[in-house]
Order: sequence, then structure tokens, then C-alpha cells
Amino acid sequence: MLIREYTEQLEKQTLSPFAQLASETGGRERPEEKCDIRTEFQRDRDRIIYSKAFRRLKHKTQVFISPEGDHYRTRLTHTLEVSQIARTISRSLRLNEDLTEAIALGHDLGHTPFGHAGERVLQEICPLGFRHNEQSVRVVEKLEKNRVGLNLTKAVRDGILCHTGPKEADTLEGRIVRLADRIAYINHDIEDAIRGNVISQADLPSCCLKILGNTSSERINNMIVNIIENSIHRDVVCMNDEFREATETLRSFMFQKVYVGSSAKAEEGKAENMIRQLYRQFIQTPKLLPEEDYSMIEKEGIHRVVCDYIAGMTDRYAVKVFHSIFIPSSWREW
Repeated sequence: MLIREYTEQLEKQTLSPFAQLASETGGRERPEEKCDIRTEFQRDRDRIIYSKAFRRLKHKTQVFISPEGDHYRTRLTHTLEVSQIARTISRSLRLNEDLTEAIALGHDLGHTPFGHAGERVLQEICPLGFRHNEQSVRVVEKLEKNRVGLNLTKAVRDGILCHTGPKEADTLEGRIVRLADRIAYINHDIEDAIRGNVISQADLPSCCLKILGNTSSERINNMIVNIIENSIHRDVVCMNDEFREATETLRSFMFQKVYVGSSAKAEEGKAENMIRQLYRQFIQTPKLLPEEDYSMIEKEGIHRVVCDYIAGMTDRYAVKVFHSIFIPSSWREW
């Protein structure tokens, strides 16, 4: 028996009846021979980790644009924290941890430079519309590996698409990632905002802290435990009403005090203007695009190509390209 087949057999014997088995992935768009060692979800996880889009996450904004301190979160560290939280829940509920991890690691691959500021501009200016979860799916289906895509399984792509937005994932593993994403960003954004003197511990709503915990680690642990206790042996993944309401109140507090109009967002206007100008310039002068992108215009259309190119940029690369187009270089005598 192959190692993969043994693992698949173990899943059938040990996982919850509500788990998504690696032998039932929903298939790939392009059929492939299976690996002798790794299950299909393990292969998907590995493909995401080795992708260029995953590596770029380390230079993409989470909340703070170009922070000077070394300890602020980036889009990559956020992704790793989501993965850790999601895996803990999935393992405890005897769901498929490999599927959960693959979805978590891939959920933000399509995020723009400068966080949600970049996303807002592309939503506004691109006639095709833009949502980072949809772009994440586009990255793994169309853009990675020189535009052939990663050919991930249907279950992983569904979880990535549904980690935000109105539709819930088809699998419980995908629904776990949706919850883990919220748990992660609320708590690590509180830590970063306190570190950056945007808010203080005393500002946090006491009614939430009494229920969820006073520190980030306490809150994360309590949220995870609450989800496990309310979801075990069930075909749902959820917090109880008290925890859900406290979490929503804390999230609303973060929108009021940090995510909108705070000192942490002081540079967002500049970032938005940069993305807006780059987009318009590439539409007007498409030959400024790299050759591999320019060559796709006839097939994909100019707006699709420009949107893909800008969404894939890191913060620092966007600044570099903006500088090369709009800022005159010093004259040098040779």
C-alpha cells in the first residue's frame, strides 16, 4: 500500500464524519496522477507555500503601511497566524487539518499592496470590479506558474473564495478558516495598534474583555475553545451567542478607532493615490507594462491585465514602479 493510500485509509477511520476526506477533493480542473506519498490536500498546501504569490505576502501591508518597527504584522505573518488558529480548531474537531491549512495559507494570495486601501481603489477604478478573495482564486487558477495556475483541488479553491463575502464554504474546514481569519486579525491588530500608540489597553470595551479575555493570547484561546465546545460532534462551526456578540462588538470598535480615520491610516490617502495613478497610467500607456503582461492584453483585456499586475505588487514594488514612472531621475554625466 502506498503511503498516500495509507493516510487516506487512516482519515476514513479517524476523522469526523463531517470532515472532508482527501480522497474526496472535488477534483482538479486538469486531471493529474496522484502522488505516492502526499494526499491531494497536502500537495495543494505545498504548492501554495512554494508559490511566488505566497512569498510576496511578506512585503504587503496588513494594517500599518511601511511601519518602522520590526514587530508589526505583514500579510504573511497574518496568514501564518490564521493557519495556526484554523489548524488547532480543525484538529480538535477531527476535521481535515491538511485541507484547513491549505485554505488558510492561500486565502490572501490575491491581496493588493497597501492592504484594504489598495483593494478599495481597484474596486473603485476597475470596471470589472475587485475583491481580494476572488483575486486569490484567480492567482491560483490563472496567474501562478507563468499563467498556468497551481491546479488546486475544488475544495481548497472553494475555501479560499468563501473565506469572506456572503457565501459560506462548502466544507467545515473552509468555514473554520473564515472564523480563524477574523479571530487573528482582530487580536493581532489590537496588539499592533497598542504598540503604535493608536489605542491603549484601557480603550478596549470592558464588556468584551470580561467575556473574551484581557490579553490577545487569552482572547484567542478562549475564542478557539468556545468554537470547539459549540461545534464538536456537529455539522456546524460556530461560537455561542455571547462570544459571537462580544467578537462583533470588538470588531466594530476596531473599525471605529483603528481601521477608519486613525493615525494608523494617515498614509492611506497617499497609497490610494499611488495605486490610482498607476492604474490610469497603465491603461493609457500599456507598453509600460512588463512584456509578459502586455502580451496578455489581446486575450484578457487591458483592464484585467492591469488589475492583475497591480494587485500582485508588493508595497515596495508599487513605490518603485511609481517612482520610475512619475519621479524624474537625477541627470548624471558620464
